[in-house]
Amino acid sequence: MGLFDFFSSDIAIDLGTANTLILYKGKVVVDEPSIIALDRATNKVIAIGAKAMQMHEKTHENIKTIRPLKDGVIADFHAAEQMIRGMIKMIDMGNRFFTPSHRMVICIPSGITEVEKRAVRDSAEHAGAKEVYMIPEPIAAAIGIGIDIEAPEGSMVVDIGGGTTEIAVIALSGIVCDQSVRTAGDVFNRDILDYMRRQHNLLIGERSAERIKIEVGAAISELEEAPDDYEIRGRDLMTGIPKTIKVSYTEIAFAIDKSISKIEEAVLKALEIAPPELSADIYDNGIHLTGGGALLRGLDKRIALKTKLPVHIADDPLRAVVRGTGETLKNVQAFKAVLMS
Repeated sequence: MGLFDFFSSDIAIDLGTANTLILYKGKVVVDEPSIIALDRATNKVIAIGAKAMQMHEKTHENIKTIRPLKDGVIADFHAAEQMIRGMIKMIDMGNRFFTPSHRMVICIPSGITEVEKRAVRDSAEHAGAKEVYMIPEPIAAAIGIGIDIEAPEGSMVVDIGGGTTEIAVIALSGIVCDQSVRTAGDVFNRDILDYMRRQHNLLIGERSAERIKIEVGAAISELEEAPDDYEIRGRDLMTGIPKTIKVSYTEIAFAIDKSISKIEEAVLKALEIAPPELSADIYDNGIHLTGGGALLRGLDKRIALKTKLPVHIADDPLRAVVRGTGETLKNVQAFKAVLMS
């Protein structure tokens, strides 16, 4: 091990709309919400990640909270750069006297434009990266769940994140056909928010909608292991006074039903445009679900019913992408075919 290896600090970043994860030396060292709080007057960073999330929707006029990524891509360049920089600082590198040269692998949505790619690269370079590689999210997810992407065999990955749902058929280290829809976790939250307003006259915030989704979110209205009803607080639209109501998983399944149908349609579209030989492989191997959306109760059953194919949920689906990104970092040469620099 040379001196360079001792100081080298290659990091893998899963820059997500909802959460950002950073992998360093094979371990996930940062797992924080993708949000930053800034002082309006000075533009100084007040908080990043979980601390900023606690401030979200509770700020006064001197503080603003920004989610720099929208629909899987950087919407606010300055805030994204500050956020990446702040999250890299959260890594305890063990040596304080040496400024390490980072090699970064960042995963990006497969339907990203050249301009959006440039924004990711520039943000990473400004945050201190010497070399920046990018990898499409579905490929990173496939590597992360242990699929041999180099094999002449088709695998279908459905990665449901916060901003986008990425669906890809992968074979021979490349994406043969893909679909990217901007219907994912954030849209589910919005659906829940609208449903609560329409059905219960209750005004809730984004964070409360996210909590409901985690506690009682479901994709089908008949679950074998039903979660208990969840108590939610918000503002009564009629009286303006805070109140509490209970919501059940069947209500949430109804609220997000249309959005899940959009994801199903995209899955069917990807299956439709896949070459027949790869379709045969998918029939054998099934569909792999990754990303936070894979944790939605009953989603695997619903997609299996729609496609008549086996559906597998990855172990720890939230970290599949960052694990795959980390694998490519171990051997950049071997994965040259899937990395974009």
